[in-house]
Amino acid sequence: MIYLDNSATTRPFDGVIDAMNACMRESYFNASAAYRPAMEVEKAISACRRRIAAELGTQESGVIFTSGGTESDNLALLGVAMTLRRPGNFVVSAIEHPAVAETVRRVERLGHEVRVLPIDERGIVDLSACETVIDEQTALVSCMQVSNETGAVQPVAQLGALARRKNPAALLHVDGVQGFMRVPVHMGRMGVDLYALSGHKIHGPKGVGALAVRGGVRLAPQMTGGGQEKNLRSGTYNSPAIIGLGEAVREMAQRRTDVEAMRALKTRLWERLSQTEGIRVNGPLPQEADSAPHVLSLSFDGVRGEVLRNALEGEGVLVSTGSACASHKQKVSTTLRAMGLSAAQADGTIRVSLGLFNTAEEMDEAAEKMEKLFALLRQYRRR
Repeated sequence: MIYLDNSATTRPFDGVIDAMNACMRESYFNASAAYRPAMEVEKAISACRRRIAAELGTQESGVIFTSGGTESDNLALLGVAMTLRRPGNFVVSAIEHPAVAETVRRVERLGHEVRVLPIDERGIVDLSACETVIDEQTALVSCMQVSNETGAVQPVAQLGALARRKNPAALLHVDGVQGFMRVPVHMGRMGVDLYALSGHKIHGPKGVGALAVRGGVRLAPQMTGGGQEKNLRSGTYNSPAIIGLGEAVREMAQRRTDVEAMRALKTRLWERLSQTEGIRVNGPLPQEADSAPHVLSLSFDGVRGEVLRNALEGEGVLVSTGSACASHKQKVSTTLRAMGLSAAQADGTIRVSLGLFNTAEEMDEAAEKMEKLFALLRQYRRR
């Protein structure tokens, strides 16, 4: 099997599994308890918090553990919206994950206006057009760091600077689920106020993530109870998952050269496929600086993406047709349509996403099978 759907989830590192297993078998204590074994668990949780803070260029005290990227985005957007004394506008990009796109509908019901930032044909936020969307009433700008569909790296630092020029009190929220540990980020230097991440996208466990909050940013908690995480996220600590997340961050940091090597694999795959007429890349080309090292969106002329995905699975190659969160809805991608693709082109798209376990040999084999199936399936295209 060749697994090329790492943007949906990644295979955990062996060290992550071992660390979680040891926690559940031996260090199963409640981290909030007052006796020594529990305090050791709390120390391990703090170590994870420090590692994340170091990677993000922010303070350890601002890292709040959650159940994943979706909860982190909800806490950021609703948490800010519920602290505002008067209505403002929330600005989101046209390519946001449902964790943001659906949550701002709730923000709207709280009395705030929601505005959408346009993107260009490469799937990147159009900064010049943003000048008219962001204004002195903008309370928060939200933009994902890396598009989960095309791998386009977004100009979040420039967006934040633009927002603060219009309104010095405006906040910048970044959904970093597809970017964390694969594309550099420094919250301090980039002016990011809120940054969401998820463990299972970086070879860690599912069901755990974090929201990094810059000091001084006020949030209203969405879960109340025992007061854990500075009263922002109550509930017993998911110690095995948090410790697993910490191990994933540690190993990803040790394998930075391997992360960048994914770009060479992505480029290798595209260079092979680019020789076949009728296959195109959606978004930046793999070798371009504003293309993340692991995500590649491909359209196949005259072949439905769903059909090609199923055929590839029969050949032992696993890809997706877009975001795994929306894969069962079978609707045309709003991101691809916003980029200017026709409905047929968007419908003929698959997403290939790499992880640290993929190899050059897999790229060659996957390309060969894609070419073979494309030649076969396009014979049955509708006239």
